[in-house]
Amino acid sequence: MDSAFTSKQMKLTNNTMKSPINHHSIWPQGLVRTINVTFLAAVLFTGTSLMGQGRQADLPSPQCDSLNVPAGNRISSRVYAKGVQIYRWNGTTWAFVGPEATLYADPGFHGDIGTHYAGPTWEAEDGSKVVAARFADCLPERGAIPWLRLDAVSSSPQGKFGRITHVLRVNTIGGTAPATAGAFVGDEARVPYTTEYYFYRAAANQ
Repeated sequence: MDSAFTSKQMKLTNNTMKSPINHHSIWPQGLVRTINVTFLAAVLFTGTSLMGQGRQADLPSPQCDSLNVPAGNRISSRVYAKGVQIYRWNGTTWAFVGPEATLYADPGFHGDIGTHYAGPTWEAEDGSKVVAARFADCLPERGAIPWLRLDAVSSSPQGKFGRITHVLRVNTIGGTAPATAGAFVGDEARVPYTTEYYFYRAAANQ
């Protein structure tokens, strides 16, 4: 029958189908080397392409076009913040006091790299800091504080937050003022929020 194999045929089949990683009975050595080189080139090209995307954060258009950072600036770092937005009741409304947050290296909020506080100021563990002023905002998500572009007022000459030109606040969750009145004048509300901050430098300073 066609489905029956002799022991000699089985031995030949097994030798032919051995892994091409350890044997060269299926793929010649030159072909394996060619494939490896081609794969490595593809990886390097992809990595370079991703690095080239560092000029701008991903912003919803046209709603947040006003947040685009001027040409000639590139992203120097991206951090993740978790903390509170602080408000104080003045008798008629909740007045914004400032943020109080820890800055992290990844979206899971691991690896403290600095703090964010009134100014607004961002200060890194290495002591470098940047103070920035609000330039533009947009509100793609209801129930959360706005996305912002802030332009640097002052920045350290060196360090993680040194030579910063612009800061973007995006992907905000929470942080809005309470919907109900305060219990008394001076009542303070600390509203949890999370967000991402993109820091930019002039391309010549990267």
